[in-house]
Amino acid sequence: MSRTKIEPKPARRNVNSAGLMARNEAWIPGGVVSLNRKAEPNLCFTRGKGSRVWDVDGNEYIDYQAAFSAMFLGHNDPDVNAAVAAALRDDRVLMGAGPTDREGELAELVCMHVPGVEKLQMTNTGSEATYHAIRIARAHTGRDDVIVMQGGYNGWHNDVAANVVSDLAVIGPRVSPGEYPFDSLSAGIPESHKRHVHIVNYNDLESIRQMATRHPIACVILEPILQNIGVVKPLPGYLSGLRRLADEFGFLLIFDEVKTGFRHALGGYQSICGVIPDLCTFGKALANGYPIGLIGGKAKYIDYFIHPEKAKRVLIAGTCNAHPVPVAAAIATLRKLISPEHDVYNRIERCGRELEMGLKEVLGRSSRPFHVARQGSALCVYFMDHAPVDFHDLAKSHDARFDLAWRRALIERGIYQFPLPNKQASLSYAHTLDDVAQTVDAVAAVMSSLS
Repeated sequence: MSRTKIEPKPARRNVNSAGLMARNEAWIPGGVVSLNRKAEPNLCFTRGKGSRVWDVDGNEYIDYQAAFSAMFLGHNDPDVNAAVAAALRDDRVLMGAGPTDREGELAELVCMHVPGVEKLQMTNTGSEATYHAIRIARAHTGRDDVIVMQGGYNGWHNDVAANVVSDLAVIGPRVSPGEYPFDSLSAGIPESHKRHVHIVNYNDLESIRQMATRHPIACVILEPILQNIGVVKPLPGYLSGLRRLADEFGFLLIFDEVKTGFRHALGGYQSICGVIPDLCTFGKALANGYPIGLIGGKAKYIDYFIHPEKAKRVLIAGTCNAHPVPVAAAIATLRKLISPEHDVYNRIERCGRELEMGLKEVLGRSSRPFHVARQGSALCVYFMDHAPVDFHDLAKSHDARFDLAWRRALIERGIYQFPLPNKQASLSYAHTLDDVAQTVDAVAAVMSSLS
């Protein structure tokens, strides 16, 4: 296999990115419209094609950031772009009145392939979808309290804007069952609201039981795999144990599949683990990066949007919901995922397996402990000697300082992962075995230089 090595470039390579960020900061707080995108180095990307992206300084990178995993088919996938162009060419416009054929087509495709989705509604973002899921749970149960995971991310709204990456000095040592503080991601959340949100560690069923015994729990919401602190997988029996606890205590089980959905399987991660939630949410890979979200689940819960009793009816509204452009992109994406000709999941699995094996071989030459966690196209290298089971385990065991240095050194060699510790690397359908080989070569060089 031929390998085109990507060599380091001079340190002044990011001068245009720095200038653009400085100009933006005059008009946009922080210089970027989603501050989750900001990390050092703050590169300003100008275009992407397939597995590659280019910044405003002309530097080329193999991209594993993938817009926080949204670009599942790769940047500017020709089939998705053609569907979007056709929607515009056919004068598909936002009417804001009545149904459209395309939203029905998309809904049918999702319901046909995701086992836990009997009906659905559409939003513009994953955060909106998780917001609606929690509202439905409260309407159905008549309870107010919510359980979320330490280390999980379920959006920006008040119920879930807490405890993603916390300082152990703030949340304390791992205790089972835990009563962890609400480590807020945002100012402006009322203290009275925080009292209804309870944090537990992932993979800890006993904490769920204790919380459900003490508090009127409406729902547990979680990523079935924690993919905002890398790739932290459920222990055997954990997700099925959550299903049993939900049935025992009468709360709803919500899978936030905004990252796992359609990236790991056409039926979402629920089709892999065999555990069917009451409600589930999707986004990101669904439309290959075009803005869309879904809230789906069992019909008896989704029908709260049209409940005959006004007092029990859950509001859903949004001028741009099911906008013709992202809906066209989503339909094209799903049809490509379904297509035997493209064989998307098997192709990505081959690349993922090759990358995992290459990383293990290269990292194994060092005396530094490591663990490569992978689920299909999602991957994370942890500098610790075992697979993390929850946030506390990760925070205590993983060498985050080395992780950050490693990521920055890889960026210098043209391999882009988001430059924050623990962040997931995402393969796409556009990645090739040659991309994988170049990445492994770069990792070998970086490990040698950092050692």
